Amino acid sequence: MFVGDAMQHSPQLTAALTSAGTYDYSPCFRYVEEDIRWADYAVVNLECPLGGKPYTGYPAFSAPDSYAAQLQKSGFDLILTANNHCLDRRDYGLRRTIAALDSMGIPHLGTYANPAARAQQVPLITTIKGVKFAFLCYTYGTNGIAVQGDAVVDLIDRDVIARDIERARALGAQVLCVNLHWGIEYQLKPVQSQRDLADWLVEKGVDLIIGGHPHVVEPMEMRHSKAYDKDVLLVYSMGNFISNQRDIDSRGGAMVKVSVTMNGNKPLVHDARYQLFFVQKPSYRGENYVVIPENRPELLRADSRGEFTRFMQRAHDLVMTHNVNVPGE
Repeated sequence: MFVGDAMQHSPQLTAALTSAGTYDYSPCFRYVEEDIRWADYAVVNLECPLGGKPYTGYPAFSAPDSYAAQLQKSGFDLILTANNHCLDRRDYGLRRTIAALDSMGIPHLGTYANPAARAQQVPLITTIKGVKFAFLCYTYGTNGIAVQGDAVVDLIDRDVIARDIERARALGAQVLCVNLHWGIEYQLKPVQSQRDLADWLVEKGVDLIIGGHPHVVEPMEMRHSKAYDKDVLLVYSMGNFISNQRDIDSRGGAMVKVSVTMNGNKPLVHDARYQLFFVQKPSYRGENYVVIPENRPELLRADSRGEFTRFMQRAHDLVMTHNVNVPGE
């Protein structure tokens, strides 16, 4: 199971701050936790470093460690860290994020303390119900901020990706999942660079191509690879998982679920589907941001129903009509 960008804007920090000076995110995901925990493996993109105090929102993020801890507690098994905000607190923030996730025992992928760490950790191979999955993660860039020391951010580079895919196969991976931070923000359709890279990854035999970054939902498709005689799940963008963004198309996102069955040595990717959700913002101090699934409109406050309806209608009418064999639940 996959969701998009877990962001942490300044109003989210304010909403999570308690009278004791700690940050409580427990209300945020309570209505989707059952779906997250249902999955054998759940993946989320952490769109903000755990850079320490002072905690800040856009344009240079730094979130409390308790934010990632809540993502883990809510059921996520893997946190992606390669995105355009991973260097918002420069090398220090990148390294601190890694150290914090390690201290909490949260698997993560996309940024590394040094080249030796990357060589040891890439690809991330995990066995899920007896099947060996290899996960890879790359970003188009880091908002123009360069690494100053020997830390590593996995950037989209076809030569690097090709070597990583080869290594994953050499290590016995049966299923390949490539997670990409790509595309153009707020575009409801993928751009040509996304399409070209997706075509190349299908040619390389990847099984799951999962994208984020545009902050809006983009189409999904099950594509058949003739060369490998298998189906491939391609998700261009799942939108935001949680954020304070205001544009109506950024007010929610999609949770993507897919099943993989082994037929001998060949993975069969099937039963791909999505569920939309909406982020309800707080209406008073003491209330928090809450992710509300499309099938639970009774959880909405009256003042959120109009935006909820608009987001859902636009996502279905402008985006999901372009899906290919990836229906809604």
